[in-house]
Amino acid sequence: MLANKEVLSPTRVKLSIEIPFTELEPSIKSAYQKISNQVTIPGFRKGKVPTSIIDQRVGRGQVLEEAVNDALPKFYAQAIKEHDLRPVGSPQVDITELADGTKFSFTAEVDIRPEFDLPDASSIAIVVDDVTVDDQMVKDQLDLLRKRFATLLVVERPAKEADVVILDAKGTVAGEESDDYTATALTYELGTNGLVEGADAALIGIAADETREISFVPTDGPHKDVQVAVKFSCTGVRERQLPQADDKFAQMASEFDTLAELEADLKERLRRMKIAEQAIGAREKVFESLLEMVEIDLPENLIASEIASHFADGHGDDAHKSEFERDTRKNLKSQFILDKIADDANVQVNESELSEWLLRSAPRYGVTPEQLAEQLVKDDALGVALNEVRRGKALSVAVARAKVSTKDGSLVDLSEFIGVAN
Repeated sequence: MLANKEVLSPTRVKLSIEIPFTELEPSIKSAYQKISNQVTIPGFRKGKVPTSIIDQRVGRGQVLEEAVNDALPKFYAQAIKEHDLRPVGSPQVDITELADGTKFSFTAEVDIRPEFDLPDASSIAIVVDDVTVDDQMVKDQLDLLRKRFATLLVVERPAKEADVVILDAKGTVAGEESDDYTATALTYELGTNGLVEGADAALIGIAADETREISFVPTDGPHKDVQVAVKFSCTGVRERQLPQADDKFAQMASEFDTLAELEADLKERLRRMKIAEQAIGAREKVFESLLEMVEIDLPENLIASEIASHFADGHGDDAHKSEFERDTRKNLKSQFILDKIADDANVQVNESELSEWLLRSAPRYGVTPEQLAEQLVKDDALGVALNEVRRGKALSVAVARAKVSTKDGSLVDLSEFIGVAN
């Protein structure tokens, strides 16, 4: 096979591939067998039809077409490997010659990942928030735990903030009854802002057997810009009585024997959570620094194709199209940068890391990790998942090499939370 490369732009190449006919013979043999298994010809069993009969009844041209469809992707892949190209998107293929018994040649234009230089990650300096855990934070966490074990007591008084009210709600949209705003025996804690707009303010002071009504105009959702009214009927008020914070509570609510041990554990959990948030902030800042520092030629053909495909149904105004193009360019640039970091650092993805990704991602699609894995294999999209994990690890490599400090200049070690040692 002879494969010549022509550089059309920093992000697009044209491959001219010429194959001796002898290298096409295995695919021709396979094509005859495939057709033999498919056609019904009197006097011959399927799979046993001679090649000469297939040429007469089906045509040599059909055989060659079948053979080319089988062989072309293999020869294209060989050419890509020979020239060490990293294609993005599908190639535009044109068959330039198919001379039976002589040769087969075609061209393939394809967008490729451009060549560019990465900055030294150790030159990236970012500042993250310091980790602080005070007594009030620990107390708030302890109170949340106490609320889980609280007792609801019936009270014969108007409801106040933090009380639990039992409500029946009946809603109308533009004067018509609506199930979207109707409920029965709804249990709700006042002050949590978990109901519709204006409900909490209206329900403060409500008592059993009392009603309150509110109206509002939603700014989004299915009833956007339409008048909505909701009538709340209170059937009861409950006061949450928290258990005493003492050793007995610690023994009931945790594996610890004393309240001091429980509070120390809550403090450590808060600290680790704050460091995890610090790591997330560091990843975001390092990522944005990389995007600012690296200049890349982007494959315009691929971008144009993605834009055309996204808006093929005619939806979207100019502002939406501009936003989509910006996002497309940013996503491509970030993929190129992270892929190059991963290549330079020889980042690999192991089975446990892929399993962890499946565990995290499955809930987004409402399926189990096993179901998500099966669907990825079925759709031939497992490589997409592997690339996502690999790019995440690549960003961790960059964060580990960057200078991360707090506002007072203290260096921060995030290796435990980014999975890469400094």
